[in-house]
Amino acid sequence: MTRFAKPRLARRHTLMSPQAFAEYGCNSVGYVRQMRSEDAVALYPQAPKLVPGLTVFVLHAADGTPLCITDTFAEASRDAESSKLSPVRVH
Repeated sequence: MTRFAKPRLARRHTLMSPQAFAEYGCNSVGYVRQMRSEDAVALYPQAPKLVPGLTVFVLHAADGTPLCITDTFAEASRDAESSKLSPVRVH
């Protein structure tokens, strides 16, 4: 008969509140999300008019606030860096 070691219990960590998570990295991280231009217009009504069918890159602050819309990841990254944010690509 084979003896198995007792399973280890996973450590429980307290979860961050949504507000704490939003503030985490607020002044140091910029999230870049790729999307279709028509999705950007639907999500961000304050965005400038965009031609449908384009791929755009939206730079967000850590709290989800949209900061800019560009046509390349490189431009969004440069804009993040000019605002002293480290760009991170999200899906």
